[in-house]
Amino acid sequence: MKVNKKGVVAAFFIATGMLVAYDAQAQRTYEEMERLTVNEQVTTVITASEPIRMVDISTDKVAGDQPIENIIRLKPKETGHEDGEVLAVVTIVTERYRTQYALIYTTRMKEAVTDKEILLHERDAYNNPAVSMSTAEMVRFARRVWSSPAKFRNVATKAHRMVMRLNNIYAVGDYFFIDFSIENKTNIRFDIDEIRVKLADKKLAKATNAQTIELTPALVLEHGKMFRHGYRNVIVVKKMTFPNDKLLTIEMTERQISGRNISLNIDYEDVLSADSFNTTLLEEE
Repeated sequence: MKVNKKGVVAAFFIATGMLVAYDAQAQRTYEEMERLTVNEQVTTVITASEPIRMVDISTDKVAGDQPIENIIRLKPKETGHEDGEVLAVVTIVTERYRTQYALIYTTRMKEAVTDKEILLHERDAYNNPAVSMSTAEMVRFARRVWSSPAKFRNVATKAHRMVMRLNNIYAVGDYFFIDFSIENKTNIRFDIDEIRVKLADKKLAKATNAQTIELTPALVLEHGKMFRHGYRNVIVVKKMTFPNDKLLTIEMTERQISGRNISLNIDYEDVLSADSFNTTLLEEE
């Protein structure tokens, strides 16, 4: 068999060139970063397209905080810097990408960046090991669960002429997607105060050392604050196992003055019967 030496040499140089290009992309200095001009009289607001999981500011010359999950605020702590001085490098890690900006000082307040959205070309893909499912994926699954036909018919609670019932439980990856609804048979609007998820004893009234554990949902799909006759929502909670003497409780309370509340108790057996999420199940009639 003949070997085309020219082809081998050409392939070698192509491969070498690709490796060099990859190495060049994998390394970056602050001079190659996107730059944001900052001033101590201006708050620079950076908005990500998804929840921010970690922020690092490389020096203490810049103060920062995170008022909501996808926004950070930055501002130099003091004056006395020179024009063009690099105050810090800020690293932002979200659920699925990383971004870095060099913060450059300007003495001219009007040149400072006030509002910055992280653009597509500024994002480096990153598989965050702390995130098994991104918020965007979670919302997509939850909306499909919300629009699927109800599978449960016998798990419900009645109170204040309202009926709260379980529609579906789906298991997706590390999470349970719990679909529930409320029918309000009165003409009085229900103004939602809060929705809470708890793990409680079945015989709470009789227990001398009863324990109630508050659970923080990974996602609450709908954030509406009132309903008149009908309400439906999907809550996502981290997968868990709990003994048969416990109940998973979803409680909805109303704002004062009336202060109505209603809760739905989900037995461990119902959780165990959660369907795995797939298209066929959701398309069943």
